Amino acid sequence: MGASDNTKEGLVFGLDIGTRAVVGVVGYREKDKFIVKAIESLEHDTRSMIDGQIHDIGRVSSTISVIKEKLEKKCKMTLKDVCIAAAGRVLKTENVHAEIVFNDDTIIKDEHIFDLQSKGVEEAYKKFQTDNEFGEKYYCVGKSVVKYFMNDVFMTNLLDHRARKISVDMICTFLPYDVVEGLYTAVEMAGLSVINLTLEPIAAIEVAIPEKFRMLNIALVDVGAGTSDICITKDGSVTAYGMIPTAGDSLTETIANHCLVEFNEAEKIKKAIEEEDEVEYEDILGLKATITKDEVLDLLKDHIYEMAKQVSDEILRLNGGEKVGAIFVVGGGGRIEGYTECLAKTHDIMVNRVALRGEEVMGKIEFKDNSVNKDSLIVTPLGICMHFYEDNNSFINVSLNDDHLKLYDNGNVTVVDAVMQIGLDNNALFPRRGDALTFTLNGEEKVIKGELGEACVVYLNSEITDLHALLHANDYIKLVPSTKGAPASMTLGKLKSGNGKLTITVNNMNVTLPNLCTVNGEIAVDSYSIQEGDDVEVLDYLTVSQVLELLDINLNESQYVVVNNAEAEPDTKVYSRFNLEILEKKELTYADLPEDDTVKETVEENTDGEIPEEPSGDNKTITVSVNGESIVLNNKESYVFVDVFDHYAFDLSKPQGSGIVTNLNGKAADFLEELNDGDTIDIYWKDKEE
Repeated sequence: MGASDNTKEGLVFGLDIGTRAVVGVVGYREKDKFIVKAIESLEHDTRSMIDGQIHDIGRVSSTISVIKEKLEKKCKMTLKDVCIAAAGRVLKTENVHAEIVFNDDTIIKDEHIFDLQSKGVEEAYKKFQTDNEFGEKYYCVGKSVVKYFMNDVFMTNLLDHRARKISVDMICTFLPYDVVEGLYTAVEMAGLSVINLTLEPIAAIEVAIPEKFRMLNIALVDVGAGTSDICITKDGSVTAYGMIPTAGDSLTETIANHCLVEFNEAEKIKKAIEEEDEVEYEDILGLKATITKDEVLDLLKDHIYEMAKQVSDEILRLNGGEKVGAIFVVGGGGRIEGYTECLAKTHDIMVNRVALRGEEVMGKIEFKDNSVNKDSLIVTPLGICMHFYEDNNSFINVSLNDDHLKLYDNGNVTVVDAVMQIGLDNNALFPRRGDALTFTLNGEEKVIKGELGEACVVYLNSEITDLHALLHANDYIKLVPSTKGAPASMTLGKLKSGNGKLTITVNNMNVTLPNLCTVNGEIAVDSYSIQEGDDVEVLDYLTVSQVLELLDINLNESQYVVVNNAEAEPDTKVYSRFNLEILEKKELTYADLPEDDTVKETVEENTDGEIPEEPSGDNKTITVSVNGESIVLNNKESYVFVDVFDHYAFDLSKPQGSGIVTNLNGKAADFLEELNDGDTIDIYWKDKEE
């Protein structure tokens, strides 16, 4: 049939995602019977589920995919929609009362009953959130009507009655967000869409306890691998749900420890004793051994009794301390010999009132494949399919941004469901980052993320809410889409922030200078905005000419630069902790010349006979004003501007502006300007804006 929607073809696909195995059923309803077209089951190859909760989503999804493909082959169609059920590993319940009052006597229709139930779910959710002290997120995954009332009088059915007031007692069940999301994700990864989610005991009751028996006080126990899920019926409805985290796997683990085998081998032993009196196995040391059925049952008897006792105690608690009239058992974990007898004993009822339910409750179920084992293992997956029909009229009409929608209500229909129905792009729901910026920094690729956009804004009936808000009939939703953030940006200055400093010594003073950057091989300023694909390099050196420029020093003809005691060129590289000195070229005097008269005559000829006078060698003391403070300079024959820093505290190691201003007698001066007695000096940092 191609990629069609199976529910539109009249087929329902149900999946029982259990701790030990996944069972899939495809069928359809025909009058008062449910026709099973195909059924498949497959055990997990690892313990990817524990106690009813998915631990390895990928492996569980793979198992689901195999089941799906086998069923599609049998049914000759593509399966897209699926009904699932959740185990009650961490099930929470709330009992609530809700009511609707009309202005006049009103004939009760389906929509009124649905609105009443929806109000009950909403009340339960509010109550649950109040009681939920840890603030965890839970989903409402099931609801059951305990009693209806019309004008405060008990009624079994409200439909078509005329009333001024209707009310309901309900029980609502909640599961943690992560449990539900795990189920949905595993299913979606297998290419399926969930159209109905219920609880495993609710599904099992569809088959195991026909509606005509629900007037009786009966307990249903779905014993799986990881959990034993319980529900109680009375007066025609389900009155309570419960769970104990003990089931078939606890027995398997006991066998594994006793026989020294891995878990899957122990599971084979447990299943084999249902048919055989003796089982051969191989332990983890590679040794072959045998164990008899009686030995296994003797090994497990205390564990079976304890498991039954825990279930019995939970039934008593859920039933207000009273014994139930009968207990129906479904699921593979309850098939172990002796379990039903222990349950009868611990609950103090007759043995024949505790029954393993299988083929005897499938009178209205017809199998196209007669080879199917009609036992307790398939009760729950059949119930998952049949439960779909119980809610097939549960649709509500809502509006989303003026689009009118009809939504299937599984008891937890939210704004997200409405958004999914119209196929709104996920980009409208979740904020997106702006485009990233990718470039190369010192030979390595660097990626800067774009800014995060604004989240979508959701209004429900003009009040602001969120995507998980519950919807009711005729609700109006307005959704303002999320936005995409600004693209990533980065300047060279910001890139270097916090590092990119070079500390050197200049004429015995520590000076900290900024590193320079090249972009695509060219020197670039700090304000440069990096572009996609740029090749950026933060240099770990400066050239001599760059150092002088940054320090605002202009050499005169008589000066030269020495780096680490070696005369330097303008392009000589200066790295951190290098020593740079600015020196005066030495002038020749007669004292410097050899005694040879020929040399002196040559010097006199080349200098027009003018030989500079030799300095007297006497030290000179001068007083200058620095930023208004008198400073005495002594012990030298002459002084230049940079000598001031030996006597005046001005920290050059921590730049506080874009450069240093050095004024001498009101005019700009370089570091080697000659000083005289009485000179006025101003030194300060230049503002970045200047």
